[in-house]
Amino acid sequence: MLRKIRILLAVACFAAITGLFLDFTGSLHPLFGWLARIQLLPALLAVNLGAVAALIVATLLFGRIYCSVLCPLGVLQDGAAALGKRARKNRYAYSPEKRWLRYGVFVLFVIALVAHVHAIVVLLAPYSTYGRFVRTLLAPLYRSGNNLLAGIAERMDSYALYPVENWLPGLLALLPLAVVAAVCLLAWRNGRTWCNTVCPVGTLLGFLARFSWLKPVIDTSKCNGCGLCARNCKAACIDPKNHTVDYSRCVACMDCLALCRKGAITYTHRRAAAPAKSAVQADKGRRNFLIGAGLLAAGAVRAQEKIKTDGGLAAIADQKIPDRKTPIVPPGAEGLKHFGIHCTACQLCVAACPNRVLRPSGDLTRLMQPECSYERGYCRPECTKCSEVCPAGAIRKISPADKSATQIGHAVWIRENCVVLTDGVSCGNCARHCPSGAITMVPSDPQRPESPKIPAVNTERCIGCGACEHLCPARPFSAIYVEGHERHRTI
Repeated sequence: MLRKIRILLAVACFAAITGLFLDFTGSLHPLFGWLARIQLLPALLAVNLGAVAALIVATLLFGRIYCSVLCPLGVLQDGAAALGKRARKNRYAYSPEKRWLRYGVFVLFVIALVAHVHAIVVLLAPYSTYGRFVRTLLAPLYRSGNNLLAGIAERMDSYALYPVENWLPGLLALLPLAVVAAVCLLAWRNGRTWCNTVCPVGTLLGFLARFSWLKPVIDTSKCNGCGLCARNCKAACIDPKNHTVDYSRCVACMDCLALCRKGAITYTHRRAAAPAKSAVQADKGRRNFLIGAGLLAAGAVRAQEKIKTDGGLAAIADQKIPDRKTPIVPPGAEGLKHFGIHCTACQLCVAACPNRVLRPSGDLTRLMQPECSYERGYCRPECTKCSEVCPAGAIRKISPADKSATQIGHAVWIRENCVVLTDGVSCGNCARHCPSGAITMVPSDPQRPESPKIPAVNTERCIGCGACEHLCPARPFSAIYVEGHERHRTI
């Protein structure tokens, strides 16, 4: 019964989180957005103390149920393991904990988090890895299916569905796909190998799970030593010879409870059904608990540290292409420093952006983190979708009024690309569509008021929305583009 309840909850959470990354209408986030906010690493970076405390308490009570119910990458691995199990039953076996590997990867992850080595963090974070997988592989397929159905509905005079812009990801997208493929291959062959040897979230929760109140406990008086539980344990944590369970690796899947034909395994309070620990084991357990608590506290302190930026504006220079010296991050991100520290590159904001402004960065220092680009659209002042969905606090929630008063960059005019001077035509497209009124058309020759009018940018009013860059008719390169600000300003 417990196993069925666990599977039901896991499937429901998995479907809801997947839907968040596929939904382009914004209708699912008010219902299921909390599932993204309670993921451990985003909650820690957002200093969401309520979510972090709830996950710690749940782990101390029930073990690693986060890994078997809430973590989408963990549930995906269970699906891959189930497919592998059909090919060969009773295929697992107990293996001792590879402590050096688990702790080594965890220490590397913490160092990368503190030192801002972003590439390592995004590749090891489980929730973000799954999010990039959905956005890269499943989202284009989902949008293609939607557009096909929308076309069919339109021929039947029904407009219940509408087509959306679809595009295929670039070569950089192969990286998250390769990571997820490797994780699923490991799960297909050996079960939860990734969770118990590589995943830093699994290692951290494993510290706490050693002391969980409820655990799978083997009753030696009923056990006949058949080993069926160990041969079906995808966490490889059941030692049938010694009748012990490595609770730091047990993901509370409840499979062993359902498989034991003698009813020798129960999910209960360990002290009531198992012999007491020796003094050495107790001392060792206390040390592990203190280490885990210390690392968790260090992560919380790290997330709350003061953010210091120079606040300077990027140098303005005439350029023929929008080769930005400073990347543009969304309003609410406060600046490159804050955004770089907190963003886990889950790309939920990319999936939620209705204007298709956000896209993953290819820079190794900001690998997969979203940045603004205005080829497909511009950042409309009334839209705050990205700030509403960010689970890690990288984009703080703002109102449309706050967004209209936030400078994320400033427009730069490129004289040699402007059609007014190159083609001798009257334009003013950038000035007409500027929502902040930061662009005015002035005579190209101040001495001759009747001369062709060119744009003049008031950088004090420009908010960097990109409307001018997106709507500029100059081709192939825009005559005006947005240069980002390292630290956002309020006007």
